[in-house]
Amino acid sequence: MNLFLTLLFIFFVFFIGIIPFRILYFVSDFLRLFLSGVLGYRKKVIKKNIEQSFPNLDEDEKRRIIRRVYKNLTDVIVEGLKSFTMTRRQINKHHKIENPEILTPYFEQGKSIIAVAGHYANWEWGSLSASLQTDYNVIGLYKPLSNKWVDKFMRWTRTRFGTELASIKGTYKTFEKCEGTNTIFLMAADQSPTNKKKSYWIDFFGKETAFLHGPEKYARQYNYPVFYVDVQRKKRGFYSVFLSVLAENPSELKEGEITKRYANKLESIVREQPENWLWSHRRWKLSR
Repeated sequence: MNLFLTLLFIFFVFFIGIIPFRILYFVSDFLRLFLSGVLGYRKKVIKKNIEQSFPNLDEDEKRRIIRRVYKNLTDVIVEGLKSFTMTRRQINKHHKIENPEILTPYFEQGKSIIAVAGHYANWEWGSLSASLQTDYNVIGLYKPLSNKWVDKFMRWTRTRFGTELASIKGTYKTFEKCEGTNTIFLMAADQSPTNKKKSYWIDFFGKETAFLHGPEKYARQYNYPVFYVDVQRKKRGFYSVFLSVLAENPSELKEGEITKRYANKLESIVREQPENWLWSHRRWKLSR
């Protein structure tokens, strides 16, 4: 069964790969209608999350956001498949880091950094653009897929421009191995944690919310500066990436402060354009 699913996955990768960008979004539109209209994919979760986070919006505005949430979701899906076959030129054109010079002083000092992002707009292409548009070694911390063949294929394609993928199960060893090197550690920090005892509890959209402890733990342990990665869609298929400092000297901050700054930054961005966040996550499934 795993082999069949792997071959099916590879077929879709190469099918999407040969489609020009101008046609790619017709596929996304079809997939959007299928997921939202036919399957009703996580519609209850999305609706509940939107209603809870924006209680003052009228029903028409909530429905408008939900429609756009599905549009963002399917764009990211097809763009994620497209990334397996994209060229260097295409990555640089479609996912541009607008201020890479902000990293130069840290690189010259030999400092590694931790870059935290959310599941907002197209986060997938970040693992490729970071290695092409900065001087740093890039390591993306990720959760391995259950299908080992698809996981192996993904790791192979993601490393073709220099990015290394490392399992979150071995995060400690990854940081230990890379100590003393110029490395960007890419971490998506807005998933719901599996260990709520170690979580940081932060006010997020007016509700006490559990956040992963990993980014703050390693930032404080190694005193690595923490940057927020803000990905903004300029138009379909084109993104601008802006880097900003969240914590210059993490070890000097009180515990929980870095996570609080991250949560506040993410919330302010999502409130500007809520349709670009991944509302299909069961983000508030944990309670203290």
